[in-house]
Amino acid sequence: MKKKPAPKPKRKAPKTSGKPGRRAGPKAAAGRGVVPARARHAELTKPVSSSPQEQREALAAARAAIDAALAKKALLPVLIDVSGRASYADYIAIVSGRSDRQVEAIADHVSQAMRERGRRLLGREGTRNGRWALLDFGDVVLHVFYHPVREIFDIESLWIDAPRVKLQVPPEAMVIASDGAVGS
Repeated sequence: MKKKPAPKPKRKAPKTSGKPGRRAGPKAAAGRGVVPARARHAELTKPVSSSPQEQREALAAARAAIDAALAKKALLPVLIDVSGRASYADYIAIVSGRSDRQVEAIADHVSQAMRERGRRLLGREGTRNGRWALLDFGDVVLHVFYHPVREIFDIESLWIDAPRVKLQVPPEAMVIASDGAVGS
């Protein structure tokens, strides 16, 4: 009896990019301007060094965002300098609102004011329920919280070692009732 040769394993067809004659993969992707996931991750996590001019512009934008929030009666503004500690922003601003409607109004007003300054909104999160809104302007990120929610998340404590930027805050923006609730 003659032994049968073992069947050859079937080769899977290479993945294609949807175009005839093109293979998907790092080499094919690199030719089309697509960055592989590992390279994208490395690029996002490396610290970005800003020039002094860019630092001044980012600080001016952060202050403008705080001022716009205060124009809508935001409370307890905090501006944190994270330029040497985070790669995604130079400044994190945090303000509180007295109600869900005020949180939405503050977020809308800040977005409009920054647009008028020529700053593009890169991302907006959490504005559906009115408890929290995050506005991302690239080098400035603004959190607008309904005050009890702000106390729960306590973003300030995540950046406890980062320097705070001194702000000119009107006294009415610093009012908190004795029971911890935000009042006027």
